[in-house]
Amino acid sequence: MSELSAYEAGERTLFMGNEAIVRGALEAGVAVAAGYPGTPSSEIIENLARVAEAMDIYVEWSVNEKVALEVASSGSFAGLRSLAVMKQPGLNVASDYLLHLSGSGTRAGMVLVSADDPGALSSVNEGESRHYAKLMEVPLLEPGDFQEAREMTAWAFELSESIRNVVLLRTVTRLSHASGTVTVGEIPKREKKAFFKHDGFIIDPMEGVVMSPPVEWKHGQQQEKLKQAKALFEESPFNRYEGPDSPELLIITSSVCHLYCKEAVELLAQQERVGILKLGTTWPLPDNLVKRYMKEATSIFVVEEVLPFLEEEVKILAAECVGEIGEKFFFGKRNGYLPSTGEMNPDRVVAALSRILEVPYEGLEAAYAVRATEISFMGSPNREATFCPGCPHRASFWAINTALSMDNQNGFVCGDIGCYSMAVLSAGFSTLKTLHAMGSGTGVASGFGKLSRFGMEQPVVSVCGDSTFFHSAIPPLVNAIHNGSNMTLVVLDNSGTAMTGFQPHPGLASDAMGEAAASIDIAGVCRALGATVREGRAFEVLKTRETLFGLMEEEGVKVLVLKEACALSPDKKRTRAFEMSVEKERCLGEGCGCNRYCTRVFACPGLVWDKEEGRAKIDEVVCTGCGVCADICPVGAISRKEAIHG
Repeated sequence: MSELSAYEAGERTLFMGNEAIVRGALEAGVAVAAGYPGTPSSEIIENLARVAEAMDIYVEWSVNEKVALEVASSGSFAGLRSLAVMKQPGLNVASDYLLHLSGSGTRAGMVLVSADDPGALSSVNEGESRHYAKLMEVPLLEPGDFQEAREMTAWAFELSESIRNVVLLRTVTRLSHASGTVTVGEIPKREKKAFFKHDGFIIDPMEGVVMSPPVEWKHGQQQEKLKQAKALFEESPFNRYEGPDSPELLIITSSVCHLYCKEAVELLAQQERVGILKLGTTWPLPDNLVKRYMKEATSIFVVEEVLPFLEEEVKILAAECVGEIGEKFFFGKRNGYLPSTGEMNPDRVVAALSRILEVPYEGLEAAYAVRATEISFMGSPNREATFCPGCPHRASFWAINTALSMDNQNGFVCGDIGCYSMAVLSAGFSTLKTLHAMGSGTGVASGFGKLSRFGMEQPVVSVCGDSTFFHSAIPPLVNAIHNGSNMTLVVLDNSGTAMTGFQPHPGLASDAMGEAAASIDIAGVCRALGATVREGRAFEVLKTRETLFGLMEEEGVKVLVLKEACALSPDKKRTRAFEMSVEKERCLGEGCGCNRYCTRVFACPGLVWDKEEGRAKIDEVVCTGCGVCADICPVGAISRKEAIHG
């Protein structure tokens, strides 16, 4: 049994933030959990899957976040506590259904966890999920540390059941992926019996039809639920104040930012002048609580990640009750004391706080800071993001790039999110020319492929991964086929959701809990839709290039499925197809005429330039033996032979 479920009530242990959320869900008696993998949220579903059998929980990796929310809601409708998990762009995908779900309401407790990524540490955006709480009119909770992550998750289910609506729990990367001490509670033994009551009066919320109509009446009910939540928030233990009774400056903050605020106040030794109001229930605001502390302060400083969501709500409240609390000076993001981009950190808070309080502070000696800047720009090597040794994507993009170059019609590739997003960089030969949301590459290519009537004759190619294909590339592919677009889709099938940890998807024969599952054949789906389909191997780069030549000459929608497992996948660990070597006599180095093509352009980390020898060589520790470099060497100086496995 996983340690997450093994600890007894009262024990203290070290948990990652995501693990603390899982423990809280277990203590709440969660029965159904669904999500789509995305850093920093993935560990929540993964850890629940590990205890699914022992704890009698149904856990799945859904095809996308909208479906995950729908699956989780079915549990709530049938009387089971449920959890939906995703990262911040996934909430955009789920928002269509969330709008209806928040209107229809839920039954058993249902929590939606959205993991935001301030600073875009593992994303291509730092989108905010907090605004969805206000837009959808559902309560928003933000744990501020690891203990709260456990306790607040468990309480979120209680809150959901008390107001009969979904509750949004927002975490951030620095909470989800850091670790801290947590005292655990008790995991209850409760019967999990599912039954969907639907024969009652049509608008009975617990026994009637689950729907958002009649809209105006249901909308009114939804707003009443928010008032109930607001009343509970006034007394919530997740809202805490520390500091003097009448502070000169009141910091209002939430999430992990309150830790940065505490550190900043201590560094400046301003505990006698500054108070900190840490809010865990950030929407709707607990008005009376916030007013009580604003009234005692002269100025207000709002610290949050990323956009001024909390700041704007606090200012609205202050404007409404100015006669009660008096005029206040505000500092935050809107007047430039804090940036509205990137992660918050103690340095940013200290800089703003010292400016507000007119307290001098210098964290680093000026000479040290100057030297550090010099080293970062001049003394350290450029380490651009790159594909792993033996990554099939490097091979695929080499074939795509060379095919388009040799075709000489100025063709281009539309892409989206995944490891293969790095193909916008030199790692993928700068092949991608558009980069947006999951599945958007195919949607954009579908549009480009209809522009021949306006004189556009460039070949149009899109790429997506196998997990992305099921997540959101099928609808734009259907659109392209139905509308007669002229484009080629290359599916980079590396047998798993590789970017986030090899979670299974519908193309694989197992599910989130490790049980056998029906695998959906990508090529078969595309053929059934009416596309011209070819299949190949990513490492067969010359054959792939020729196949692409042929497909680009055909009209209509074409699909090339390139299969090759990720070099880091569990199936490929400690295995290699070939033993690679460089024939010194044939590698002419700088005198070859190829301008060190293998190490300068193809640039697999398993190929290195030997300065002393003046030629390429194989790094036997790093090389995975994919064999592709033997095909790309213009003089055939790199050879391969079948690896012998004992």
